[in-house]
Parts: sequence; structure tokens; C-alpha cells
Amino acid sequence: MPTVRRATALTAFFTGLVVAISGPQARADVDPSTGSGSETQVDADSDDQTLSATAGGIVYDRSKNGKGSKAGPVTPAGNWTPPPCYYAPALTPAQLQKKLEPIWEAESTGSQWDLSQRNRYVNGEPYKDFNKEKTGEGYWWDSFIPEGGAGAPGALDCDKPYFWVDKGDPPPADTPEAVTPEILAHLAYAEIRVPDTEVTLAPEETTKVNLPTWAWLDETDFKPVSVTATVPVLDIHATATAEPISLKIDPGTKDAETYPASGACPIKDGKIGEPYAKGKSDEDPPCGVRYLRSSGDGSYPLKATVTWKISWTGTGVNEPQDLPEGEFGADQEVVVEEVQSINR
Repeated sequence: MPTVRRATALTAFFTGLVVAISGPQARADVDPSTGSGSETQVDADSDDQTLSATAGGIVYDRSKNGKGSKAGPVTPAGNWTPPPCYYAPALTPAQLQKKLEPIWEAESTGSQWDLSQRNRYVNGEPYKDFNKEKTGEGYWWDSFIPEGGAGAPGALDCDKPYFWVDKGDPPPADTPEAVTPEILAHLAYAEIRVPDTEVTLAPEETTKVNLPTWAWLDETDFKPVSVTATVPVLDIHATATAEPISLKIDPGTKDAETYPASGACPIKDGKIGEPYAKGKSDEDPPCGVRYLRSSGDGSYPLKATVTWKISWTGTGVNEPQDLPEGEFGADQEVVVEEVQSINR
């Protein structure tokens, strides 16, 4: 029978810890006080929600994440998914005792199982009295599933019972899923949110048939974004950073041409596309579209998709390491009208 796991809310202590942490150089001697099971998130600031703690002692700093109600996660290239489960510091000796003894007393997992658990954690097979003699020298580690990942393939692979790790020691060799800066980087990747991708179209409010329409994105919204994940009790951290590298335009109809022909507008001098200006109506835009047919009584669903290059740095890793690129796009309705001619 597997070890019982229950998702629990973080204690008031850890909520206070969140407020005290300002970044990856957070205190390394704090008590995780996190319970076990799937991640449980508590936000330090309900208005901003940029700094939060999760079970497993991971603190996320989202202060440099994409803003706005339409910001969203990228779709990774290839088959990338966040780690389905991982091991991390979870409990002190006293906390493990407080967690397990009521379960044993209630015999909620059966007398045989409860006895095997008592032998493991109390009777010296291999731990004695919840390892209280090592209080302050390490933590009981537990398995965790990232928030929302309970049904993901591999989510139940981290099935080892609680195990003890002294401060400064590596976790056991048979726990490859033990939290590391690289695992933190992938968890931070999953937390990245990038801005909406609604493009500005000009020169006309309503696009005209056969006339080039310029497209661009507000450069103030399209700067690198990042999320930092930290485990204070281990003094490790990782930052995943997403940087926009191109914009792809899909006009929403075959009766259109894009600029450039591939529809992929590169980043140039930190800008995506170029704003339209007076006197440029006869020029081809560096990024844009030309519709060849009216949308009639309806509209065309133009889709703008930004590709983001994603990398990470962290404890012991100073040079950016590549993660899979990601995409984020949005549709916007474009009305295309025939050019009105004037008969004299």
C-alpha cells in the first residue's frame, strides 16, 4: 500500500516566510512547514500575486512575469512538459510525528500498514523516534506533484515514502526526481506568462482590399519576462526567461498576402514590426498583410503568434541554458472593405 498523501494548506508560518523573501538569495535556514501532496499555493499579495509559496518549500517570484488579464502560458515546441513529480524538503521530525500519529491512532490505513510505518519511523527500521535526535540538522523529504498536474503521465512515479536528508548532503542516488536548479527551471518555465498578442493595424481603421496594412506590436509590452523559483531551505534557485524573437501573421483567409511572404516578422532593434506613419501608404510594410478580397458582411480571424526564446540560469549555472521555445497567439477580427471609387 503506498504512503498516504494529502494536499494541505501551508501554515501561517510559511505565509509569513513569503513576505520576508525578496528573491533568489532568500534565507537557507527556514522551516519548510509545508505538509505533503500536490502543491498548495498561498499568495502573499492578493492584488499583485507576484510572490507565492508552494508545498515543497518552493517560492515563485512572478514580479517580472507578463502582465494583463489576457497574458497566458506559452505553448512549448516539441513534447516538453513540466516535471510530473519531484521530491523536496517537507517536514521536521516534530511535524512528521504530528502528521502520522493521528493516522495510526485512527487505523485509517489498516493495522498492518500502520505497524510497518511505526517500524520505519519510530522503531529503528531504519529511523528511530522520527529522527528527533537530528532536529535542526535536516528534513524529511516528500514527493510533490506540480499544481494542476495530478493526472499527468508520470505524476505517481515519485512513490518513495518519506526519507531523511541531512543539511548539505545530496538526496539518495535512487531519487533522480529530487529537486535541483534544473528542475526548478522547468517548474519556473511552466509559470511563465507572456503578454497578449493583439497587433495594431494601420493606416485605416477598416482594412481595404489590395492596400498594404501595416502590423506591429507595442514594444513596451514585448520585453523579456521571467519567473524565479527558489527553495530557501536548500539555498538553490533558477530563473526561466522568455524573450520574444518573432511574430507570425496568419491573415485568416487564403485570399491575402503577408509581409514578409513567410508571414514571420523578425525582431529588429527590439521592435516587432514598424508603426505606420504618414507618407508610407505606397511602401510595403516590414510586417503586415494585404487582403485580396472583401470580408463581406463578416470579418477575417487574423491570428498573431509570437515565438519566445526561453532559457534559464540558476545556482551553479551562470551562462543561459536553452529550454524549448514557446508560442503564444491570439485571434482578432479584421473587417476588409472594397476601396470605394468616386464617379464624377
